[in-house]
Amino acid sequence: MRKNIGLICSLGLAVILFSSCSDIEKSETIDMEALTVEIQAMEDAYSSAEKEKDADAVVVYYSDDAISYGSNRQPDKGKAAIRKYRAEQIAKDTLGGYNVYKVVDLFADGESLVEIGSWTEYDADGVEVENGHYMSYFQKRDGKYVCVRDMSNTTKPLK
Repeated sequence: MRKNIGLICSLGLAVILFSSCSDIEKSETIDMEALTVEIQAMEDAYSSAEKEKDADAVVVYYSDDAISYGSNRQPDKGKAAIRKYRAEQIAKDTLGGYNVYKVVDLFADGESLVEIGSWTEYDADGVEVENGHYMSYFQKRDGKYVCVRDMSNTTKPLK
C-alpha cells in the first residue's frame, strides 16, 4: 500500500509539473507573423537608409557591440566600425544603386531570433546586378530587437 501511495503521489506531482509547463509554453507563444513583419520593417529601413546615403540611419539596425562579417575582409567589430565601413561603401556608390532585403525565414526563442534573408542589388535603372543571402542574429534589448551579429555572402561565382 505504501508503494502505491508513493507511486500515486509521484504521478500526481508529474501531472501537475507537466500541466504547469504546458501553460507556460502556451503563454509564451511567439507570433511569428507579427515578428516577420517587424524584422522586414527593419530590413526595409536599412535599405532606405543605404539608398538615402545615411550611414547613421543604417547602423540603427545594430547593437553597440555588434559584429558584422562580410566576404573577403575582416569583421567589423562594434557599431562605430560598422558605421565607418557602411559610410565608406555609401561614399563609393556614384551610380545610384540600391539593395533590397527580404526575410526568408525566422527562428525565434524568447528574447533572441535568427533571420535568414536574401538580398538583391539593383542599378539605378532597376536592373539586377547581384544577389546573395545573409543571416542576422538579433537580441531584444530595451524592448526592441537589434542585430548583434550578421554575415552575408554573394551567389556571384569567384573569378
